[in-house]
Amino acid sequence: MAEATPIRPQPADTIESWHYEADVVVAGYGIAGVSAAIEAARAGADVLVLERTSGWGGAAALAGGFIYLGGGTPLQKALGFEDSPANMKAFMMAALGPGADEEKITDYCEGSVEHYNWLVDNGVPFKESFYGQPGWETPFDDGLMYSGGENAAPFNTIATPAPRGHVPQMADKRTGEKGGGYMLMKPLVETAEELGVRAEYDMRVQRLIVDGDGRVVGIVAKQYGKEIAVRARNGVVLATGSFAYNKEMVQNYAPRLIGKPGASIEEHDGRAIRMAQALGADLAHMDATEVAFFGDPQLMVRGILVNGRGQRYVNEDTYPGRIGQETLLRNENQAYLIIDEDAYEEGCAGDSSTPFFRFQPKWVAETVEELESEMGLPAGTLVSTVEVYNRHAENGEDPVLGKKSEWCKPIGSPIAALDLRNFTAGFTLGGLRTTLNSEVLHVSGEPIPGLFAAGRCTSGVCAGGYASGTSLGDGSFYGRRAGVAAAKG
Repeated sequence: MAEATPIRPQPADTIESWHYEADVVVAGYGIAGVSAAIEAARAGADVLVLERTSGWGGAAALAGGFIYLGGGTPLQKALGFEDSPANMKAFMMAALGPGADEEKITDYCEGSVEHYNWLVDNGVPFKESFYGQPGWETPFDDGLMYSGGENAAPFNTIATPAPRGHVPQMADKRTGEKGGGYMLMKPLVETAEELGVRAEYDMRVQRLIVDGDGRVVGIVAKQYGKEIAVRARNGVVLATGSFAYNKEMVQNYAPRLIGKPGASIEEHDGRAIRMAQALGADLAHMDATEVAFFGDPQLMVRGILVNGRGQRYVNEDTYPGRIGQETLLRNENQAYLIIDEDAYEEGCAGDSSTPFFRFQPKWVAETVEELESEMGLPAGTLVSTVEVYNRHAENGEDPVLGKKSEWCKPIGSPIAALDLRNFTAGFTLGGLRTTLNSEVLHVSGEPIPGLFAAGRCTSGVCAGGYASGTSLGDGSFYGRRAGVAAAKG
């Protein structure tokens, strides 16, 4: 999407009058923005949030609500799971790379238990209940779940598995409409309001305002078509989300997602990134993407996923987001789920938060040879794949990709295939390079004075891989840091 208005910073001496003023001005009222607002207010700052839509929440309020936390949180301990910051770090360094920021991940893991307590102290509810079935998220109100493939190969050999997907307790969830993320946002917004945080809605940020020394001192926004100048006496926090819905930026940086934005909102247009770039801000991991896969995990674990060459390419019991990445980024977006009738019926009978991903098979046959022919796969490819899988599954093993023994059962007859080609969508993970205190870094390596950022407009703990909860996790964690730093000025 081409920029409709200038993004170059505007000199402060050209501002004729300030429409609003505050010590700290936060752009965006999602998870990073509300966390920044709370901590800035607690530090004694007068805080004003500028939100593009007509209400708080952002993508966070629509999300499943996972916050990726570990290291031995009270919830983990209450449910009998052992974890440590070092163990959490070992998993995150392996799963969120290549190129994962070790300093940031170490910082995040060491502060994780305190961050959990902060959320609870601010009214976020977590139920002492573990959901252990395959799924994108729990369909119930359970508080803890595996959310990144920690208990699946290859990560279960790298770090001791521990569930870290902490989910706010909420009834009547509707995936993609009103998930656990709403119950994360609601108490935090109420806390911000109690602290005196002000909010102005329908504000589209346009460009940053800088003084003669190059310090960021405000934002120009547009409200109902009118340009509004907002002065920030101490600092500006950018928290406006990813660039998943900016077609031009996706084409330039993450072309595999062209035409496939998902698990995001249209307001994620990369504007804050572009505004900071115009000041010389550095970027990181702009090609990194999370990829949702439109397959139901209850079915996937009971079958085998093959690519367009009839070969398996990922262990089916891993985190569905990893399956999505492997499918889109490394297998030309070609995927078929091979499953027998008994396993299909058993999977469809299981609990699921995504029953709409339970598709009817496209091909059904009595033998693998017949199925392979009907699918148009090269002769012998699927036959050999199923033969090797079944040979080891007889012993509850999967030496090829390491699927856990509980899901290793030979595929029988009748046999079917679900056509899952092009069933992916995703959002971007790259963005502004920031310090541990959420200062936005200039390409020179120095912080840009007065400018801070957090959430999906920054490059957080994910450099390539992903685990559900890392967006809400590092968005809130480093949103807090941004608020504290901005309040100090």
